[in-house]
Amino acid sequence: MAVLRFWLAHRAEATGLLEQHVMLVLVSTLAAIALGVPAGVLSARRPHLGRALLVAVSAAQTVPSLALLGFLLPIPFIGGIGSRTALVALTIYALLPIVRTTVTGIRTIDPAVVEAGVAMGMTPRQLLWLVQFPLALPSIIAGIRVATVIGVGTATIAAAIGAGGLGEYIFRGLSMVDTTTILAGAIPAAALALVADGLLAWLERRVARGRATTRGLVQTAAAAGLLVVLVASVAYARTTVATVVVGSKNFTEQVILGEIVAQAIEAEGGVRVVRKLNLGGTFVCDRGIRSGDLDVYVEYTGTAVTAVFHEAVPHESRQAYERARALYARDGLTVTGALGFNNTFAILVRGGDAQALGLRTIDDLQSVAGRWTPGFGYEFLQRDDGYPGLVRAYGLGFGAPPRSMDLSLIYRALADGQVDVIAGDATSAMIEALHLTALEDNRRYFPPYDAVPVARTASLLAHPAIGRALARLAGHISDRDMREMNAAVDLGHRDVRDVAARFLDRIPRS
Repeated sequence: MAVLRFWLAHRAEATGLLEQHVMLVLVSTLAAIALGVPAGVLSARRPHLGRALLVAVSAAQTVPSLALLGFLLPIPFIGGIGSRTALVALTIYALLPIVRTTVTGIRTIDPAVVEAGVAMGMTPRQLLWLVQFPLALPSIIAGIRVATVIGVGTATIAAAIGAGGLGEYIFRGLSMVDTTTILAGAIPAAALALVADGLLAWLERRVARGRATTRGLVQTAAAAGLLVVLVASVAYARTTVATVVVGSKNFTEQVILGEIVAQAIEAEGGVRVVRKLNLGGTFVCDRGIRSGDLDVYVEYTGTAVTAVFHEAVPHESRQAYERARALYARDGLTVTGALGFNNTFAILVRGGDAQALGLRTIDDLQSVAGRWTPGFGYEFLQRDDGYPGLVRAYGLGFGAPPRSMDLSLIYRALADGQVDVIAGDATSAMIEALHLTALEDNRRYFPPYDAVPVARTASLLAHPAIGRALARLAGHISDRDMREMNAAVDLGHRDVRDVAARFLDRIPRS
């Protein structure tokens, strides 16, 4: 079985991602219990306040997970790339079932039981702990059970902001269009959800039958909290070693480049490299490098000047490089030597259509645009150098609104006839594999997109290994090299780390 072979080949990495996933769910669920149960008790005792609380947590639940992560990302102290933002988001999602079932559990207690407690002279505190809470406990645990299962599934999305977990494999598989890698993350996540659901269902039944005491459950929760503290302490101890964080965007080429940079830094020695690859696009990486969550990632000159700094890009490669370097320098960031290849946008059509309709340049699309459906990546639709400028520059009027989809799917969508024209990467191996044709940018709309590492200046000074590694890579990755590496991963389904290592073996050490 391909998935089993994948796990065996990546057992250390898979175990680490599973541990990260469990910790994300465990910490966020414990935080949600600590917040949600008291909020539920308060809501049950004060109905007017309770309605407002339920509306608030219900509204938070309706926000799509990626959107919530995006909202939280720029918030000081809460946001940023990594597990902190993911934990806040997962805690928010876990609150609704816990608050609601706590309210329901307390409100459905037989009033005669409460009156009996009052008649015995119990204080409100005693009534809560000795009568109401134990009787409501099965309902509360049912809410925790739902919250935990939701957390296991939602935690996979956290990989988009570098929080780790099993979502790393899912996003990596999507970028490579590799079912085995997707299943390598999806199957353990599903199994984890089933195990958590089964254990909490067993606990719920024991509580309902009176076989588990409130005191015992509190002790169990305390033990779980202690476990979290111990694991967090070990993780903190590991981070006291000098650490460099390498990031990348969420498509194959970027993941390969991120891995090459990471291995090159590791080869210099003296630092521990943490990989945060497959992040959710240009703006997530830019946010990470500015906030200090990343130390280095690979950007493209045209993307930097246009999409990040919103300036017009010079159409000469050296000028575009110098402009990008000057703009980043203002913000305490350093652009090191260009890697050696230009990954410009390529406007692609099916090879058969290009031949039958005589399509050679982007201008030629004017004759067919009225009856064609375009398809573009999410980022391309929004960028200043993307779809809006393209249709203005070439006077294109498509017959249908553009379909938006992930870059990893867009080439296959074109080949399968779901769309008729796309914007891809000039170095993508899928162009040749799927018999697609790149149209000439005869009006020179697209600027140069030379791949350049962007690093925090403070990190370069603190860790000379970064500078040595990037100097080693400068000018050594050609267009052909990049296409071959993309093909090895996308078409040959080879491991990214192996592809990066083999390439680095060809570059001499200084």
